[in-house]
Amino acid sequence: MESKVEVLIIGAGLSGLTAALHFLKSGFPVTLVEKASYPHHKVCGEYLSNEVLPYLEWLGVDLNLLSPVSIHQFQFSTNDGQLLQTTLPLGGLGISRYALDHFLFQEAIARGCHILQDTVVDLSFKEDLFLVKMANHAPITAKIVIGAYGKRDGLDQKLSRSFMQKKSPWLAIKAHYEGSFPDDLVGLHNFEGGYCGVSKVENNKINICYLVEYASFKKYRSIPEHRLQVLYKNPHLRKIFDDCKLLFDQPLAIGQISFEKKSILENHVLMIGDTAGLIHPFCGNGMAMAIHSAKLCASSVIDYLEGKSSSRTQLEKQYRSLWNQHFLSRITAGKVMSGILRKKQLTRRFMRILIKYPFLLSMMIKQTHGKPIIP
Repeated sequence: MESKVEVLIIGAGLSGLTAALHFLKSGFPVTLVEKASYPHHKVCGEYLSNEVLPYLEWLGVDLNLLSPVSIHQFQFSTNDGQLLQTTLPLGGLGISRYALDHFLFQEAIARGCHILQDTVVDLSFKEDLFLVKMANHAPITAKIVIGAYGKRDGLDQKLSRSFMQKKSPWLAIKAHYEGSFPDDLVGLHNFEGGYCGVSKVENNKINICYLVEYASFKKYRSIPEHRLQVLYKNPHLRKIFDDCKLLFDQPLAIGQISFEKKSILENHVLMIGDTAGLIHPFCGNGMAMAIHSAKLCASSVIDYLEGKSSSRTQLEKQYRSLWNQHFLSRITAGKVMSGILRKKQLTRRFMRILIKYPFLLSMMIKQTHGKPIIP
């Protein structure tokens, strides 16, 4: 027997949980469908820009309970070891997705969110209502559906999203380590075919997450061999790995990460977080953008439900406009910067300019980060 809800969110990651908390704070019941159980690790840089803190405070989310690491310095190196360092304009927090997502998940449950652990297998829209079918629960009809299920999912294929038709060259690898690394620093280190982010998270753990072109990676038989033969050519990465001990049984890896342009609307489903679009990890701002996109979407939906938007068309127009206003230029800047770093000659020229004019590095960071999010 079908059940009926007003707002259904598919995916209980960072953006989905944040949106759920926003609806609940505003007095709107919400149902959330998530296929995984909590807690679990995710491949992520695990650096959260301080731009989101005013909004999280408004939501009643106190991240201090998770003992995050305060980060204010940024270090950047080329494959041959040239190094630059600058102060981050806003700074940020080092916090694992394992801890943060689980914390938000528990908060959502405590505040009355209805959560189903299941997989969405089909979704259709007819007569201004969605019909959502799941593997193990009865279908749900919903007035609003929000897609927050991550970078790539079978539902993208069901919705015929265009980026799914293109093969992506990117592979991401992440693990936690113990060892020696400054608390206040996030490092971004280049290597042939990719770049690697390093920073502390809670409990004195070090998160190392890197993005590599699959064509470069597949020449080697394993992650350890690729690391030894490729990443170790950057002396800063060699030292970091030599000084650290792996805490996971083995690193996590995900493939087919697409930086192709995604539509934030598919068959009237409102997309948020990585489901709406990815910024290159080089920019270190994906977590903050996921949280911000949840705010923009939830606010737009609430305007519609309260009658401030005259129609679904107006709701969709409002959300698209807000998303483009806040994220389009940042994603474009990330693509340009990533493109430069993938070319040796351009990277060398780029570094010469930055060494001569170091203030440009701070300006580049500002291009991919937002201002504090006012509730």
